[in-house]
Amino acid sequence: MSTLEEHVDVGVPIDRAWDSLHQVEDYPRFLAGVREARAQESGRTRLGVETGGRTREFEARVSDRAGERVLEWRTTGEPELAGSFSLLPIDDDHTRVQARLEYDPGTVRETFGGPKGFAQANAIERLVRSDLEQFKEYVEQGTR
Repeated sequence: MSTLEEHVDVGVPIDRAWDSLHQVEDYPRFLAGVREARAQESGRTRLGVETGGRTREFEARVSDRAGERVLEWRTTGEPELAGSFSLLPIDDDHTRVQARLEYDPGTVRETFGGPKGFAQANAIERLVRSDLEQFKEYVEQGTR
């Protein structure tokens, strides 16, 4: 498994960032490729993701460590992916959002297509960084 960690600092209080991460239906606004997202019971989330010109459905189990401000997720089927978002207060009006993604490069390539090896790692890193920047814009604009 490979692990990627990226972060972005957002200009909102930690509670606002935390609440925004839980607005599952808004994920298409800041996660590239996500066309539909809906929360289900028992901590499950269903995502419709466009890959290679077609839409695939993925289900993830989501759990909170609210006291620590950590949201963890793991897909329930293929592809096997896992990750987390950790929020850390910088001051009263700024929060660091740390994203962590654990993935098998071969599985990601088979599922989503794209380059191999180092090029793939760079592509995933750019995608995660871009998603974090989109989240920053989303949360700072106060869109709900």
